[in-house]
Amino acid sequence: MVSINSVIIAGNLTKDPELRYTNTGTSVTTLNVAVNEKYKKNDEWVDDVLFVKVTAWSRQAETAAEYLTKGRPVLIEGRLKASTWETEAGEKRTQLEVVASRIHFLSSGSKESEDGDLGE
Repeated sequence: MVSINSVIIAGNLTKDPELRYTNTGTSVTTLNVAVNEKYKKNDEWVDDVLFVKVTAWSRQAETAAEYLTKGRPVLIEGRLKASTWETEAGEKRTQLEVVASRIHFLSSGSKESEDGDLGE
């Protein structure tokens, strides 16, 4: 059986990217993306927002941190990764995140911005 782990999301950054470095000097950036869905329920429009953590590595991480800011629309291609840990109280926690393979800068509608693309 073949397994596929591929994700594409489009949304707006909820805050500026956070650039940091591992002990070995590899750059890593965390992006927080809000993905909005609007649907009709009982003759009323409902807004549903999903907040997605995205991690980018190496040069892509540095470029994202340099050019992206809160509110900027982006399209992310990547894969899902689950992280599991135990709290001090012994409770197990799991968090899903997207590991970016490609980040597309989307136009915010102003003449100053242009679409861009960050690949691995």
